[in-house]
Order: sequence, then C-alpha cells, then structure tokens
Amino acid sequence: MQSIKQNVGRAELVLDQKQVGNDHVLTLTGGEGHVGAVAVGLFDEKSAHASASVITLPGHRDEGIALDGARRVSEVTKAATVFIVGIHLDNITKDEIDKIIVASKQMTDKFIDSL
Repeated sequence: MQSIKQNVGRAELVLDQKQVGNDHVLTLTGGEGHVGAVAVGLFDEKSAHASASVITLPGHRDEGIALDGARRVSEVTKAATVFIVGIHLDNITKDEIDKIIVASKQMTDKFIDSL
C-alpha cells in the first residue's frame, strides 16, 4: 500500500493506494474524511482511451476530483481504477477549494510518476 500526504491550508490530504491484482483502489481524504464520491476508470484497448464514471453522494461535491483521478490513473495503467474521494472542511472558502483541487492533481501525478 502506498500513501502520499500533503498539507493544504487547514487540511492534510491523504492519498492511499492499494493494488488489487492489476487494478488500483485509491482513496483521497482530508479534513473530516468520508466517502463523498466514487469513480471507476477503465481503459478501452480498442479505442486506446480511458473513461470514468462517478457516483456522488447527496450533498457532496467531490465528483470532479474522483472522476479526473480515476480516468488519469486508468489511462496510464491501462487497468481498472476505483477512486474514492471525501474531503470536508467546515466553512470552506473558494480559495481553499481551488487549492485542494490543485493539490489533488499534484498528488495523483505523484502516484502516477511512482508507477
């Protein structure tokens, strides 16, 4: 299991990865961790493109991070990826959201670079 941590303002983001056969399960949590969105990424050999689908729990806004992460990891690994995201900060600001989105992409890049 691999773990990547990054402090972003009031939150410590933690990206954990577990290998399941050739596939990957990643969780990205921060602040009050929970499950806010779950995305599944797949790589289609025929079209040579990755795609992803997401389920978002009511009242949550983690879907963009989950969808992007699942697609990007599947594109590189050419395997299935489950990407679970749950980040919560009380009274979060637009600036904090923007910084968390940037950091989540950086953390996903760091994971991809480690493959």
